[in-house]
Amino acid sequence: MTLQATASGPLRGRIKVPGDKSISHRALILGGLAEGETRIEGLLEGDDVLATAAAVRALGAEVERTGEGAWRVRGGPWTSPEAPIDCGNSGTGARLLMGAVAGRPITATFTGDESLRSRPMKRVTGPLGEMGTRFEGGDRLPITVHGGGLGGIDFENATASAQVKSAILLAGLGSAADVIVREPRPSRDHSENMLAAFGCELTRDGGTVRLGAQRGLRGTDVVVPADPSSAAFPLVAGLIVRGSEVTVEGMLVNPLRAGLYETLIEMGADLRIENRRAVNGEAVADLTARASRLYGVTVPADRAPSMIDEYPILAVAAAFAEGETVMHGLGELRVKESDRLAAILAGLAACGVDARADGDTLVVTGGAPAGGGLVTTHGDHRIAMSFLMLGLAARDAATVDEPHMIATSFPGFVPLMQGLGARIA
Repeated sequence: MTLQATASGPLRGRIKVPGDKSISHRALILGGLAEGETRIEGLLEGDDVLATAAAVRALGAEVERTGEGAWRVRGGPWTSPEAPIDCGNSGTGARLLMGAVAGRPITATFTGDESLRSRPMKRVTGPLGEMGTRFEGGDRLPITVHGGGLGGIDFENATASAQVKSAILLAGLGSAADVIVREPRPSRDHSENMLAAFGCELTRDGGTVRLGAQRGLRGTDVVVPADPSSAAFPLVAGLIVRGSEVTVEGMLVNPLRAGLYETLIEMGADLRIENRRAVNGEAVADLTARASRLYGVTVPADRAPSMIDEYPILAVAAAFAEGETVMHGLGELRVKESDRLAAILAGLAACGVDARADGDTLVVTGGAPAGGGLVTTHGDHRIAMSFLMLGLAARDAATVDEPHMIATSFPGFVPLMQGLGARIA
């Protein structure tokens, strides 16, 4: 089944997008590790997060859905599951759960779908192994984790991977030794914020995170803000479709997740940020995007950790900008759900956009995209959603080959966009 987006009239409306995926995964895992009850509101109920919920339940916690986006988790002693844990398409779920299991005296085998089984895991198993975790398997899933009896670690997170940092911190909850992660470039800090909210002692000094002596977790209430990676699609559509004005309510605006929005403003985007507030230690606001004349810019490599999932939709925005947009430091895109850098290039070419890659740098020459192409998504939800947004403003329709995987991160995406006036069918 294919899905097609056709040039649309102005997009207008105020919307709520699903809860942040990164925070949703962490809320379930920390709730499962904590003593007592955790109540979660706004949980993303996409396939990836539901796989994590099932995993936490299989590991011994009580996990119950009580309403739309509302979940109750009661932690307890984790036990070895009877069957392998299937993380579906979620690298975040797999890597964080491997860290959490490493800190417990249990054994669990992790697997996933074909895409996840192709993604590298040594970046996590390496440091966890240094702490004393034993593994069966290689650099790809399935991998069996034998947890417990961990020592400490002083680890330099050179790739600025929040998943690696989080796996180490979660494993460290089961150790009494020093656990330190140093980052030359900052990665997402949701794990640190949430560990503190659950009562774990930790210190942050520049790019260094250190677990304190108090590592037990207590259940708490969590409100999950709207996912900025999901909000990127309707907001960029609001910028490139003439006459549009789109507002996303309650969006996470953590500075370490705001690279796309910083870049769009540099490109000339009319983006308004209002009603700033704090929720569970995270910055939240309402964002409004108005149709704008965009200009090409150079995006530095050190911004990549704050927008690594947003490069596909940034490439679409760049396709409508005047001049060249140069994006440096995109090597991490080659090991996502697909080789995203290759998928972006192929999709842009299919839609008549001039783009090239030079090593880990992507260069897009903007103008007036013709559209009209069939985009091969390689099972990647962000590629699918990005090129559907291109079709809404291009001369001819854009078609994606397999849209079903959009539900992994953005259930209800198509009807939400249709409600704004998008022609997608």
